[in-house]
Amino acid sequence: MKNFNKHKVFALPLIKQRGLMVIMLFLALCVLTGCAGKSAIPEGAEVEMERTTFSFTQQEHPYDLFPTYLIAPGDELDVLFQIQTWMKSDDFKIAIDQTLQIKFMYAPELNDTQKVRFDGNITLPYVGDVYVAGKSTIDLTKELTEKYRNVLQIPEISITITDFRESIKELKADLYTAARGLSRLVTVRPDGHVTFPLAGDLLVAGLSIPEVNKILNDKYASILPGLHCDLSLEKHSGSQIHIVGQVRLPGAYNIQRPVTIMEALALAEDTLPGAKLDSIFIVRKHDKKMVATRVNLESTLTFDKDSKFFYVMPNDIVFVPKTWLSGASEVARQLSDILFFKGYSLGFSWELHNEPNSSLSR
Repeated sequence: MKNFNKHKVFALPLIKQRGLMVIMLFLALCVLTGCAGKSAIPEGAEVEMERTTFSFTQQEHPYDLFPTYLIAPGDELDVLFQIQTWMKSDDFKIAIDQTLQIKFMYAPELNDTQKVRFDGNITLPYVGDVYVAGKSTIDLTKELTEKYRNVLQIPEISITITDFRESIKELKADLYTAARGLSRLVTVRPDGHVTFPLAGDLLVAGLSIPEVNKILNDKYASILPGLHCDLSLEKHSGSQIHIVGQVRLPGAYNIQRPVTIMEALALAEDTLPGAKLDSIFIVRKHDKKMVATRVNLESTLTFDKDSKFFYVMPNDIVFVPKTWLSGASEVARQLSDILFFKGYSLGFSWELHNEPNSSLSR
């Protein structure tokens, strides 16, 4: 369809403006076609409607909320740094490239200041190389005291990490002088990776925000104790549905929760004349297959005991055809004639599931 604009994105609140009008049009259509007469609801009666979706996701998540949001390519993440200029830690470990000041209380001529080498060692008089990386200052003090017992009469030693505070101050100054202060925006690349300050490249696609936040803080703790971050989702690209076919405004629409087919069509501002409301297709990617199911919206609007509201999820395709389509190959062919969807391959294998408990005929 030439009038489809894949860059046009509409927000869910449009439902509040046009949803009632669209649903009233559907109900009027049902009356005209006679389907509404199959099950008259007495005034004041309440009919409980069942909810359904694809069988492979039906039992996994509640319909009113998304499952835990998983980061996707194109998402923008906000990294907010917190830096402590003081720190109390019982298990603080010496790291490579830190500077140690070793003082001998009763032998000041042995006092020395050394940077931990890349092999994790420092070299001290009389004892030679000492591996210090990964040790606490308390443990290292005990170790050096034992080593110098045969050298000094009173081996009283103190160890200080002299550049710990300086490293934090330099990083803090660098962050404060940047455009966003202590916050950084990073974008998930098409390969699913993000380059984070100091931490480098991390594969984040398919992980939740809390999972990535923990990975980051573990890395920052090992790089610079006292450095902590809070990760949040600034902009998302994954919570969209695509509505195509015989609708007034086909396009990609942001949704804040799973929505019914009626709500989805309200976003697209109604169907066009000739739309097959008894043969709407929902397409969802599952594993390595594109799975399509046929939904009879006219049957839903009878509001009888067998009526069900079908819920669409992020990345679903809602396809409203103008003719009856009997097989998955026809659905795939018509969709490919309309557009190619970002993130979808029409070369995937297809399955077509008929909506349960529905009677479908040409």
